[in-house]
Formats: sequence, C-alpha cells, structure tokens
Amino acid sequence: MRRQAASEPRSAKSNAARRARFFSAGQLCPMPKHIGIVGVSAEGAALCYRAICVEGAEILGRHVHPEITMHTYPLAAYMRHIETGDWDAVAKLLLASAAKLQASSADLLVCPDNTVHQAIDLLRDQSPLPWLHIATEVATVAVERRFKRVLVLGTQYLMESPVYPSKLGPRGIDHEIPVLEDRKRINALTFDELVYGQFNESTRSYFSDVIAAGKWRGCDAVVLGCTEFPLLISAADSPLPVLDSTRILARAALREAIH
Repeated sequence: MRRQAASEPRSAKSNAARRARFFSAGQLCPMPKHIGIVGVSAEGAALCYRAICVEGAEILGRHVHPEITMHTYPLAAYMRHIETGDWDAVAKLLLASAAKLQASSADLLVCPDNTVHQAIDLLRDQSPLPWLHIATEVATVAVERRFKRVLVLGTQYLMESPVYPSKLGPRGIDHEIPVLEDRKRINALTFDELVYGQFNESTRSYFSDVIAAGKWRGCDAVVLGCTEFPLLISAADSPLPVLDSTRILARAALREAIH
C-alpha cells in the first residue's frame, strides 16, 4: 500500500475520520484534534508541549493527550526580522511552519511565543489552519479572574507593541509596562539567559522587584508575556497574581482539541 508522502496533507474529511474513534484507557472515545505547535524559542515551546501533555492526561486519563506535532525554525531566523521590525517576514516564517504542520495533519495551531504575535494578525487570512492567539486567551482568563489593571512583562518588542493592549483594552482591562530602563534590562536578560535555559536567582529577584513596583502603582496581576518567564517566576515568587501566558495557551489548545 502506498504510504502518504510527508508533503501531502490529509483532507479535512480524512482528519475527521481519523478523529472519529480513539483508543483511550481501554475504551473507544472521540479522538481529540491534532495540535500543531509553531515553536520559536526552545524553552517556551518545550514548556507549552509539556503542559499540553501533562494537563491532557489530567483531563483524558492516564498517559493520554492529543496528538501533537511541533515545527520550529532557528530563533536566529526570526530575530533578524524582529530586530528590523519586518513583521511581514516574520509572518512568512510562521506560515511556512504552518504549512509543514498542515502536512503533518494538524488541525489547529498555537505559537508559544508572545513577541511574534505581532505577525499573527497579518497572516490569518493566508493561513491553511486556524490559530489561537495567546493574548486573546490571556485576556479571557484575566476577565474570568476579574483583574482590572495588569502589568505586562515580555521582551522589549512585546512590551512596546499592541499585542496585549489590543486584546486587553476591549475587555475593559487596563495595562501598564515597566519603565524604559527596566524594559531594556528585561529584554537583555531574556535573550542572554532565559532562552538558553539559564534561570539565575539574581534575575528572579530582579523580576520580583519589577513586579512589586507594578503592584505599588496599582496593578492587580502580572502577565508573564514571554513563554520563558514562567520557568523563572512562579506564583510563589511573584508579588502579584500571575497570568502564565504559556500554560494559558496550552490549556486553550487542549480546550479546542477536546471540544
């Protein structure tokens, strides 16, 4: 029997049939949708993948989670466009990953990288598959938890972008970002340490101080708007309640895959 070529995407009808029955815990049950992860940085993508697997088992049963495929280009491929503000080029990279994931029979896409979400809205009409938007999902949780003013932390590119304001504002949530000096230092620590899996106590202490300053200015929660940040700052480390963008996105992917 001829094997399907890797570049040959299955039809929507084929995907639906594949999901029709799924063996789980000794019983047949509806097959979850296939989640495609468009990775950008290794630590954030790995955390998202792990969260889907671990929390999937909590919902679906022991050792069970939706089918997952990940594709990522090197972070350097993205950075040369991010540093020049060429978001159209970033969108093209994301679309290229999307095409590879479609060929792997993914049904929906998530990108566990807040910064490149500046390009997500540029590509939606061209994408072969639907995307979940990380800031939309964070805003939904912020509303559910009745937060009114949040501190947004992320790369400098993210903090100074419309990614979160465009999703928080329409939901009635105010936001603020750290002062310029702190934005620059957070950005440097992100790219010099966190993306390499270096989580130093001095950096954790500094982040905690930045969050404490936001609390003093009236924020009632902090958005960890870089997918490495939850690996550095836990709820126990934060002076404010935490909106963990990585795990929120992972849970949204599970929701869409299962329902």
